[in-house]
Amino acid sequence: MYKTVVIEYSPKADDMAQRIEQKANEMLQLGYELITMAITGTAKAILVFKM
Repeated sequence: MYKTVVIEYSPKADDMAQRIEQKANEMLQLGYELITMAITGTAKAILVFKM
C-alpha cells in the first residue's frame, strides 16, 4: 500500500528538511517507509511512502 503526502510551501531549505524529517518519522510510527520524494518549483515537497 502506498501513501502520498504533500508538505506545503516552505521556501527555506532547512525548514523543508526539518518538516520532511518530522513527517517521515511520523509515518514510520504508522508503519510506512519513505521510498521517494520530489521538491516542486513552488517550494512544496511530495513524499511517497510504502507500507
